[in-house]
Amino acid sequence: LTNYAAAPSLGPSTDKQKQKMPFIKLVKNKSYFRRYQVKYRRRREGKTDFYARKRLIIQDKNKYNSPKYRLVVRFTNSDVVAQIIYAKITGDVVLAAAYSHELPKYGIKLGLTNYAAAYATGLLLARRVLTKLKLADKYQGETNPTGKHFVVQALEDGPKPFTVLLDVGLTRTSTGNRVFATMKGAADGGLYVPHSTRRLAGYNAQDKKFNADVLRKYIFGGHVAEYMKQLQKEDPEAYKRQFARFVKEKINPDDLEKIYKAAHAAIRKDPAHTKKASKFSGKPKRFNEKKLTQEQRKASLAKRIAALKAAAQ
Repeated sequence: LTNYAAAPSLGPSTDKQKQKMPFIKLVKNKSYFRRYQVKYRRRREGKTDFYARKRLIIQDKNKYNSPKYRLVVRFTNSDVVAQIIYAKITGDVVLAAAYSHELPKYGIKLGLTNYAAAYATGLLLARRVLTKLKLADKYQGETNPTGKHFVVQALEDGPKPFTVLLDVGLTRTSTGNRVFATMKGAADGGLYVPHSTRRLAGYNAQDKKFNADVLRKYIFGGHVAEYMKQLQKEDPEAYKRQFARFVKEKINPDDLEKIYKAAHAAIRKDPAHTKKASKFSGKPKRFNEKKLTQEQRKASLAKRIAALKAAAQ
């Protein structure tokens, strides 16, 4: 971008002179470039909002180095990533993580990036980190999600609830965004996440009212079931194309709520991460021949010489 400034006046100006006043281009000189300081790498790459990050990680000095924990939610084309992270001088440290590609283990085989899957991923993360911190029995959260606003309450004679702050990154925080579904899942799972209902599905910005039934419908995949029924009725061929994997798995629109309810119960029962068995057999792969020893090379040479002599005779 080029900066422009008005030319300095050499005397008393008239109205005509004001209208015809030229602009002089300000050329950036050596002093400017000597003082120029590049921005942080992740700002140059457009990956981190450091204005928001500073406010999420800076802690008061009288808190004795206790970290601020962030609920970091990111979406890819095929996955939901939810992590609890705290910052150190050397870099960020991940305390716990959950991914939507783990949901097939709990019965959610398809639609791993929709609103309901984002909620289930948040629930899985909450139960996993509370189990790790041995707070799972003390803070059960909302065991029967109805869509109503829920904030976990501290125990009178026990440890305080585990507090996390939502980190959405560069995501546009519009009402109904899936990052808030993950936040709602974490809050219902027993984590203390400061929030309101203003960005959840079911909030009407015009009336400034929140409809919990709408949010409940989204949590259990009701919006997907509605669309499936509508497409089934209007265009069966398009339904077979668009929901081909659902048809293959024999999942009907009416089955979705049962699937998500069963998944929530299974997550609460066993939120632990199970490591996949390693495919490594114990022997490293070789893409070249093993080097022969001197004795082996001599024996091979003697064998070839003998074969040549035999062929000559």
